[in-house]
Amino acid sequence: MKRDQKQHRGDIDGQGSEEEEKDQSLPNPMQAAATSALAFSVGALVPLLAASFIKEYKVRVGMVVGAVSLALLVFGWLEALLGKVPAFKSVVRVLVGGLLAMAITFGLTKLIGSSGL
Repeated sequence: MKRDQKQHRGDIDGQGSEEEEKDQSLPNPMQAAATSALAFSVGALVPLLAASFIKEYKVRVGMVVGAVSLALLVFGWLEALLGKVPAFKSVVRVLVGGLLAMAITFGLTKLIGSSGL
């Protein structure tokens, strides 16, 4: 809406060219949503594939943590590459955030599974 209002004002004021260039660089919300959904789906396949071929519980948990950690490192690096930001900071942020989310999810499923909620 802001982009359309600015574009309309630029056409009226005769200042449209510079403002239009700035407005065109704004991200498309539908494209961002589709990209996010695709990234989430691909990311969800990593632990499923890592766990699906291993029967022993402790080995399966270790394999999932290892595979997910590797995937998080790759996703953090890709984020840094595409966003043109420092790689180390991006990789650490994605890795720590992903491992923290995984630990919280694991803990909650253990809590709910053991208490029968």
